[in-house]
Amino acid sequence: MPMLRADRDRWLALALLLAVLGLLYLLFLHPWFTRPLHEADARIAELQARDARVRALLAQAPQIQQRLAELDARGSATGFLAEPTAELATAALIQQLERVVGEVSPGNRGCAITNRAPLTGEPPPGRYRRVTVQVRLRCGNAETLAVLHALESARPYLFVDVVSITAQRYFAIPGNNLPQEGGLDVSFDLYGYLRPSPAANNAEAARG
Repeated sequence: MPMLRADRDRWLALALLLAVLGLLYLLFLHPWFTRPLHEADARIAELQARDARVRALLAQAPQIQQRLAELDARGSATGFLAEPTAELATAALIQQLERVVGEVSPGNRGCAITNRAPLTGEPPPGRYRRVTVQVRLRCGNAETLAVLHALESARPYLFVDVVSITAQRYFAIPGNNLPQEGGLDVSFDLYGYLRPSPAANNAEAARG
């Protein structure tokens, strides 16, 4: 009996030792070995998903290029200034400005152009050439808003920038001898873009 009990105690001690070793392995060694494997598996899955997305986009590349070409052609028809040179485009901008002011304030009763001059100097760098006219108006509040809205909603696309507005208690309209009460002295840059020439497009494509 003592021998059987001693054998049982040895087996029990061995089982406890194995249990402790297994617990230590699960707590310390197993994560240390398996965590890099799990991280590698997650990274591989992420790369596979990204590769699938890239392949899907590449498969759609012809349709995307065709759509971009259609949008570019549509934008070229309405977005750029129709004139082929900066001089002609400047004259067209001034005519557009005069037409808008005349429609907003017939007879210059509530708004008038006091100055409009082409902006000289080197144009800003970029693919598209900008044509700018510096404008100064004397208008009532409502007329000012109407003029700016009409210019920025026009086609081809026109842009208003560097706006400066000074309130005046009284302001005089050129051609109108009676000063009007209230109003604004407004100055801004009005600009649009010339249509890119085929040579410029080819040069841009070559650089790309």
